[in-house]
Amino acid sequence: MLNYGAEVFNCNPNENARSHSCNELISGLKQKERLLYAGFRMVDIHSLIEEDAQVKYKMQQKQNQRIQQMTDATIIVGADIAKQTHVARALDFRGIELGKECVFNNDDEGLTKLVTWMKELQPLHGKTDIVFGFEPTGHYWFPLAAFMQDLNVRFVLVNPHHVNKSKELEDNSPTKNDYKDAKVIANLVKDGKYTEPKLPTGVYADLRILMNLREKVMVNLGQVQRRIQNWLDRFFPEYTEVFKDWEGKASLITLRQCPFPQELVSLGASGIVSQWKSGGIKRAVGMKRAQRLVRIAERSIGLKEGLTAARLELTALLEQYELFTRQRDEIMVQVEQLLGRIPGTQDMLSVPGMGVTTLAGVAACIVCR
Repeated sequence: MLNYGAEVFNCNPNENARSHSCNELISGLKQKERLLYAGFRMVDIHSLIEEDAQVKYKMQQKQNQRIQQMTDATIIVGADIAKQTHVARALDFRGIELGKECVFNNDDEGLTKLVTWMKELQPLHGKTDIVFGFEPTGHYWFPLAAFMQDLNVRFVLVNPHHVNKSKELEDNSPTKNDYKDAKVIANLVKDGKYTEPKLPTGVYADLRILMNLREKVMVNLGQVQRRIQNWLDRFFPEYTEVFKDWEGKASLITLRQCPFPQELVSLGASGIVSQWKSGGIKRAVGMKRAQRLVRIAERSIGLKEGLTAARLELTALLEQYELFTRQRDEIMVQVEQLLGRIPGTQDMLSVPGMGVTTLAGVAACIVCR
């Protein structure tokens, strides 16, 4: 008997297999707050277990369907993808190897050689269908996948982890080579352990590239922002007492022209205000803030040595910051234009909590063929 809050769970592992599953589920809970099981009845837990079993059953059925698609008329090609040279081997649905391997380069001549090799195998062994499988090795597989898609050749992907774990079944050795991996991949496809990707086209291809680029730009921007904050913590730690957000327009003008406390004291409040106005600041900041900045600078405990190199460092960081912010803004302009070409996006943007970035991220994962 297990007591979780107001509910008493009778999970006798010897009662039946169903109670045994219930016992395993509850014994894994370290805290009752973890999944709020205190409010669940036994029938609810049994329902969750049954749903999990149904999901596993559907996955098994899907794999069976994939296996059944490999018929006596199917050539199963497994390819090991590299940067410049690929290796392909062909099997039938029973795992018997057909012909010799094909070694081809990652260029037009090499891909033409691959197609010729596959077409020669078809009449030679009485096959009509081709399933081309490979593991997604970095980014090198994209041109090959697009080439197969243009030829209407069915291509599938296998999990690199499955390839790594299945190597020893081939020759009782965990060693890796292109010829061995190509056959291991073909066998995984034969056994239905694959997924079918769909490369995006049109506006969706553009969206995916832009959102991937935005993600990288945001990572770089975040790194630069933290490095600028690191600089301030070393040379002007009191700076955020005046500018809570150092990315504001007045703050950036100050950091570009007179970032050190000594310079601000020498310049004085009127000089600081003059710099802000020449930089286009008309409102929001004025003499009071400038005077406060001078008072903070007078009692600053920031570093006093290495200021020449520190100025060069901050200048480089601010240039990077401006570059990445500009790139981010340009990307989002293009993203908004692309979203305008997709039907229904304006209605989706009216949903509370749905912004341009979120919607673009969702749309980038959609493949419309």
